[in-house]
Amino acid sequence: MTIRSAVLDSQQTASALPWDALAAEIQHLLADPSVQVPARLVQPLPGGGSLFVMPALDARVAITKLITFTPANAGTGRATIQGDVVVFDVATGERRLILHGPTVTARRTAAVSLLAAQKLAPNPRGPLLVVGAGVQGLAHLEAFAAGLGVREVQVASRSAASAAALVRHAQALGLHAQVAPDANAALAECPLVVTCTPAAEVVLRGMPREDAFVCAVGAFTPRMVELSPRLCRHFAELGTVVVDTTDAQHEAGDLLQAGLDVAAFASLADVVRGTASAVQGPVLFKSCGWAGWDLAAARLASGTL
Repeated sequence: MTIRSAVLDSQQTASALPWDALAAEIQHLLADPSVQVPARLVQPLPGGGSLFVMPALDARVAITKLITFTPANAGTGRATIQGDVVVFDVATGERRLILHGPTVTARRTAAVSLLAAQKLAPNPRGPLLVVGAGVQGLAHLEAFAAGLGVREVQVASRSAASAAALVRHAQALGLHAQVAPDANAALAECPLVVTCTPAAEVVLRGMPREDAFVCAVGAFTPRMVELSPRLCRHFAELGTVVVDTTDAQHEAGDLLQAGLDVAAFASLADVVRGTASAVQGPVLFKSCGWAGWDLAAARLASGTL
């Protein structure tokens, strides 16, 4: 794609970040020794929201992701995540792009999950269970369909209207899709599972299949949770747990609330570099987010490679 404008809207940002190419760029980034990702700043805001300031850079590109996360916007018609990713040229200091922040967040998160599934999922073609029918549910459905060849999807959501809407979207993509009234019951049928809820309470407590790959993306602070402690301990004791980055040591609420030593788990970088132990049993991939993923999106969108 040729970028004609320094400021990309949501549709232009999405077009610049195709699923397979973005997953591949994330893998390339994890092997790039020039990448630097300082600790992100998370500033609480009055009313329960948060301001995220997330810088990252490599030898050619420097970015800052500046977004707000406002849980109170859920169900109001206003986005819970708003903001931008600003991309600079390291050599000249010039601003090259402004990407639509929520679109980058949705697509890079789903692309990280896609890469993890490509590397770790014992049964990558599904069927897929999507728990949570919001922006991330939509992004993961599209990413897994495009990158894994998933053809069957079940959707579980507290909102019947949201679940039905996502099912219709999946059917429009040519997928066989249906609403799952009970997410825990659907675990018996689905070796691929993604939880992408607001993470205000446990949504998954049933036991997974032996060939399951569960990707949990909704909880990204110590207080947030989607998976029951018993389920997390099941993966740790009888299967495989992989985190997106070492930052999960203090951010992965699901694992922390289960009393697990998060530092003992391999990261996606370990998997990509071949230093992680072989997968055994059901797999849990815990994703918390990292500015490096936004840098990968900026690299792909700006065509610097």
